[in-house]
Amino acid sequence: MDAVTEVADEVDVLVVGAGPTGLMLGAELALGGVRVQILERRTAAQRDSRALTLHPRSIELMDQRGLVERFLARGRAVPEWHFAGLDTRLDFSALDTRHGYTLFLTQARTEQLLTERARELAGPIRRGYEVVGLRQDADGDGGRDGGQGGRAAVGGVEVDVRGPGGGLRTIRARYVVGCDGGRSAVRRAAGIAFPGTDETLTGALGDFAVVDPAALDRARAAGVLVAPLETDGPADGPADGPANGSSEGRTGGLTRLVLIDPRRMRTPSAEPLTPEEFRSSLVDLCGTDCGVARPRWLSRFGNATRLAARYRAGRVLLAGDAAHIHFPAAGQGLNTGLQDAMNLGWKLAAEIHGWAPPGLLDSYHAERHPVGRAVTENTEVQTLLLELTLLPPYQRPAAALRTLLTELLGIEEVNRRLAGRISALDTVYPPTTADADPLAGRRMPDIALTAEGSAAIRVHELLPPARFVLLDLAGDEQLRQTVTPGWGRRVTALTVTRHDHRADLDGVREILIRPDGHIAWATRAPSLPDRRIARHRALTDWAGPPAQG
Repeated sequence: MDAVTEVADEVDVLVVGAGPTGLMLGAELALGGVRVQILERRTAAQRDSRALTLHPRSIELMDQRGLVERFLARGRAVPEWHFAGLDTRLDFSALDTRHGYTLFLTQARTEQLLTERARELAGPIRRGYEVVGLRQDADGDGGRDGGQGGRAAVGGVEVDVRGPGGGLRTIRARYVVGCDGGRSAVRRAAGIAFPGTDETLTGALGDFAVVDPAALDRARAAGVLVAPLETDGPADGPADGPANGSSEGRTGGLTRLVLIDPRRMRTPSAEPLTPEEFRSSLVDLCGTDCGVARPRWLSRFGNATRLAARYRAGRVLLAGDAAHIHFPAAGQGLNTGLQDAMNLGWKLAAEIHGWAPPGLLDSYHAERHPVGRAVTENTEVQTLLLELTLLPPYQRPAAALRTLLTELLGIEEVNRRLAGRISALDTVYPPTTADADPLAGRRMPDIALTAEGSAAIRVHELLPPARFVLLDLAGDEQLRQTVTPGWGRRVTALTVTRHDHRADLDGVREILIRPDGHIAWATRAPSLPDRRIARHRALTDWAGPPAQG
């Protein structure tokens, strides 16, 4: 358990919620030089893990921050994934990435690793604090102090929190980000609507220390998801493994079973799930209870689907489950939250430091809200495909539909398209200008390169400092003289002497990479004077006006 530590009275950004999204955001803000504080209502770290996966784009994010080896050391790579449990799997290994796999890693372990990172950068997480009220200044966004590279003029939010002892106190923050889950107190206090649909279907999951390995194939054939978990648990081992230490009847560590029982799929998710009920569901579905014993965790989960009407209301922003909830189809929820945090962190830091160009912070909603909508929609589709097979009037046509979709997924291009969507590798943010290069908004490929003045040998090794990276592929001898004086604290400018060949980079002379790894700007202009003019405009549009003096 984390020691309870005193909260600050005033910070730049208050992050509410120490789940994966809040921890990732806290680390990103700290990288940006922001005074950040993370508050968490729970008094102890997460032990139970609904989410189990990091998808390729999330693994890339960890790579971009120099963290990927920590995660790979604790997870298990799985090159294939699924859409609605269809028999033909999504082939992540065929995608355009160094990380063409899902990493099987419990949410508890992910939180532990991100907690370590947040503490390295931002200090301790304050546990046992609950938000009970929130008030924004009347000026909304406030003003700027007019200085270059300074902090924006003080305005902010007052947040009332109840501490571990029950006492109330008020924290003043320049901005507040709600990463506090589907029942977000921050979202409610900010008056942000959360439209969508209520729960109509529930599934059940159980983490067991004992199973019968011989029965697991029957469970899989009946549509039960079977997932071996870590042998050592998230932090201090399983709460209740076999008392005598025997491994008889175990598959190693805990084994998760996830199912939807037609007889119980309308049971509200809030209703407790008993071991007896879970065993009964297994017997109904596959003719055996799979020898499950010593449950560590039992839970129901539902298909309530909601998307915040806006991700920003003045100085209050939302990320992760506070902004979007849905059925956990294809394991996208945690990953979407991490990607929200990566998009928001550098933009909020720019606003705090006073150099953000107009509209930069608003682009968080403009870029991530459509992603949230796409995820909620595809999870609704997957849920429908699962549910119809359980309803007698629709079972025959639903089975035929699933067979058809399974065949379509056997087409390489169809498989790649859907795999790109689920993995989030195909996320493209809308261009900001009509004449933007086709690369703008896309994730920058992690190509191998040699750059003057840098020891990095691939793109992702350039991104841990969370700065813009300007790659000159055409050899402008005055690159640093034209970039460093005005943007040196925000932009790393490098002349690339060698890089992997890619067709989509043919003719590209310069690329400006955002701190989150997406491409802000690229040019193919052959004229060096034209490139310099366009470069200055792009740097101003994205990294703010140049510093004076």
